[in-house]
Amino acid sequence: MSEITELKLTLSAEDQRNIFGGNDSYIRKIEDSFHVEIIDRNGELHIIGDKAGATKASGILRELVQLSRRGSNIEEQSVDYAISLKGDDKKDSVQNDNVLVDIDRDVICHTISGKPIKPKTLGQKKYIDAIRNKMIVFGLGPAGTGKTYLAMAMAITAFQREEVSRIILTRPAIEAGEKLGFLPGDLQSKVDPYLRPLYDALYQIMGTENFIKNMEKGLIEVAPLAYMRGRTLDNAFIILDEAQNTTPAQMKMFLTRIGFGSKVIITGDASQKDLAPDVKSGLDIAQGVLKGIDDIEFCTLTSSDVVRHPLVQKIVKAYEDYEKKAANKQRNKSIKKLERR
Repeated sequence: MSEITELKLTLSAEDQRNIFGGNDSYIRKIEDSFHVEIIDRNGELHIIGDKAGATKASGILRELVQLSRRGSNIEEQSVDYAISLKGDDKKDSVQNDNVLVDIDRDVICHTISGKPIKPKTLGQKKYIDAIRNKMIVFGLGPAGTGKTYLAMAMAITAFQREEVSRIILTRPAIEAGEKLGFLPGDLQSKVDPYLRPLYDALYQIMGTENFIKNMEKGLIEVAPLAYMRGRTLDNAFIILDEAQNTTPAQMKMFLTRIGFGSKVIITGDASQKDLAPDVKSGLDIAQGVLKGIDDIEFCTLTSSDVVRHPLVQKIVKAYEDYEKKAANKQRNKSIKKLERR
């Protein structure tokens, strides 16, 4: 039978409000995850359970206290991520009780409303560090991992610091069953819906007026990938979004546009291709061709890096498991066919 341990932690009333969550939901999550009981006695938390569980729960609470005292708003995603780190003994980070605090210190910039933009997971932190240190970075992973939004924040920061003279944002305009010609309006009106996620991030971080002013000056360009052909892009921060929908020829065309003083971020989710079944993805080919080249880095984010609603993380994980099972089933079928021959 495991030895029962009791650990104590003193909290201020303000820390309690931030850390406990609505109806003590965050505390309940920690209790359920590590099979401990957490009791509040006049501002002193008593964490009771087996030694391993109590130690992990105490470590999470101490880290959340540090985040709270730094002025950070404790969100459900932060609690879930802290629990996942402590719950996975294979991760080196479980030995570091300050991992969330270290991530929280890395503020990229602020939105127009003053909200800080920063990585929220180790995967996101590695992605940001790669963007700082490499000329070309591939950000790969499922929806909700912040690939595009963090790249946009880094682009705007570099532009505002005059590290680059312009920002160029592009993505392939894949037609989802309808031809662009059937949409109303001029060409810009036809392609704008495909670029809307990029506009949304710009408005939130830079502000509508600033964005429009810089766009009119040609310092910010948002355009379909086809517009990149024949150009050389010097001293620019360039983001190619939804790269899983490029063909190999388009990806090669884009990569060979890069000029001096430029930084390039390419984001994509291999599980969400809209290409025809017989068309290979330029993103898939690039991973095989470019790995090992200096100044190019591939950062793979996973379901544990999803920072949207917790349900999104569960959905992404469920699809990952399903696709893995389907791939294994197909592999086993192929092996059986070969064995029969």
